[in-house]
Amino acid sequence: MLLENFFSETSTKIHFSRKQASDFAKTIAGDFNPIHDEDAKRFCVPGDLLFALLLNKYGISQKMRFTFSGMVSNEVALHFNNTADDKITIVDDNNKEYLSITRSGATTKDSGLIHNLTCRYVEFSGQTFPHILVPLMAKHHVMINPERPLVIYESMVIDIDDLNIEQPELKLSDSTLEVDGKRGNVCLKFNLLSKGNIIGKGEKSMVLSGLREYDESKIQQLIEVYDARKSGNTRLA
Repeated sequence: MLLENFFSETSTKIHFSRKQASDFAKTIAGDFNPIHDEDAKRFCVPGDLLFALLLNKYGISQKMRFTFSGMVSNEVALHFNNTADDKITIVDDNNKEYLSITRSGATTKDSGLIHNLTCRYVEFSGQTFPHILVPLMAKHHVMINPERPLVIYESMVIDIDDLNIEQPELKLSDSTLEVDGKRGNVCLKFNLLSKGNIIGKGEKSMVLSGLREYDESKIQQLIEVYDARKSGNTRLA
């Protein structure tokens, strides 16, 4: 994965074309959320791309918390503010914050590890729909709007015991959904493994909007549309 293919940097500012962000979502992350389509009316740069950029720029720390506070469009130019060793923020020209990371413990900038962990994480993230979300929604008798499915990153935490990692893997350990009216809060917990041994853990939190009563036939139609979109693309990593 050549991360440089998915963003542009000029005068210390980073920005994304619709094609760059959409290509990352589909060919690297396996994420076919319609808000990442090039022609989407409500276009949004994938959170996984911002996550990958942060790791590439600042390395991997033992404890990291990523908090997403805004949707990045192709019209937004971003700055990386590193005002303190333990906190980094991504803001626009008006100082509006889109993502922050707090970190502690040892840090490594090993390019091989950063590449491998980034790839494994975005692969794990790409399994969210339908493999994880659909069973959760069925269990709680709710579903996202099939006409305008909206699933948004809220936060992500990684806690690593030892940065001496080889062949990193991520495996789901638990998944929960809390329903509050038309809003749902999803928490996916995962273990980080090296050579089959658990050496860390993490959590990914997302927000589902526009929830309504579960309809199996409409969910299956949504999955079919998703699979058809996916079959028309080829992953690069």
